[in-house]
Amino acid sequence: MEIKDSDTVGYRQENLSLINEIRRLKKEKHVVLLAHYYQVPEIQDIADFIGDSLALAQQARDTTADIILFAGVHFMAETAKILNPNKKVLIPDLTAGCSLADACKAEDLKAMKAEYPDHMVLSYVNCSAEVKCLSDLICTSGNALKLVNALPADQKILFVPDRNLGGYINRMTGRNMRLWPGCCEVHNLLEAEKVLKLKQAHPEAKLIAHPECNQAVLEIADFVGSTAAMLKFIKEDASSAYVVATETGILHAMLKICPEKKFYIASPSDMTCCENDCPHMKKNTLEKIYRCLVDESPEIILSDEVIERAAKPIEAMLRMS
Repeated sequence: MEIKDSDTVGYRQENLSLINEIRRLKKEKHVVLLAHYYQVPEIQDIADFIGDSLALAQQARDTTADIILFAGVHFMAETAKILNPNKKVLIPDLTAGCSLADACKAEDLKAMKAEYPDHMVLSYVNCSAEVKCLSDLICTSGNALKLVNALPADQKILFVPDRNLGGYINRMTGRNMRLWPGCCEVHNLLEAEKVLKLKQAHPEAKLIAHPECNQAVLEIADFVGSTAAMLKFIKEDASSAYVVATETGILHAMLKICPEKKFYIASPSDMTCCENDCPHMKKNTLEKIYRCLVDESPEIILSDEVIERAAKPIEAMLRMS
């Protein structure tokens, strides 16, 4: 389908040309384009499916496309490859990483597992394929509470790599999981004082926050949830305005779902919401997606052994979800 100017208000002509070429190549090569909510609007608009980590993993598992092009970060594309070992999985920028994944190295996790041999390893999906290989179960921010509540009450758990999400789960479930000291470089910058200041400026607005935020922010939030849960909440909630404590990319989807409502992005300072942009997510561009489709590169390459081992905790998550 050709993109018209009227379909993409505000897009530059060169972007319209790229979009049309991307759509042509996707159809010609039987490619599915998966995109996270934190991608820039023009990428979200041309994706075949937009979602959070759980929904994207499910879509990757179930796709019939020949090629998966993942507009997200490296660990997400790795997860798609693990679930589709016989498909070609592409990523627009191979250097699009994640501060959480970087915070937990496989060799360090091996050492901690040896120190706590009676603990199962529950890993947030924001981790490398090698860390997934060492895990007993994977979770996302959307299903973490459900999965932890489904485990035996006396089960000892080592939760990696996000201490903020892990702490939130502990407080909500009464668990005492041992937490890895990692955090998201974007969400962890948000301070309760700044968020409260914004909320006071807009007293009609409810505060909705991602569980990767620190405890002080989560404790003053009216709603805590994954990106998908936030979108569901604003659609069903009666409020007309929200202070949003997560990455800025979510605003595009929020305005599409509820164009009549107002959204105020929480920021680490009073200067600009762009401080909430994930530097890794925003590495992906229309130009890189186009080149990726033309060259069918960069491609995610994983060994058969890594795929086999990492698939087990991911499949366990999908069954429990």
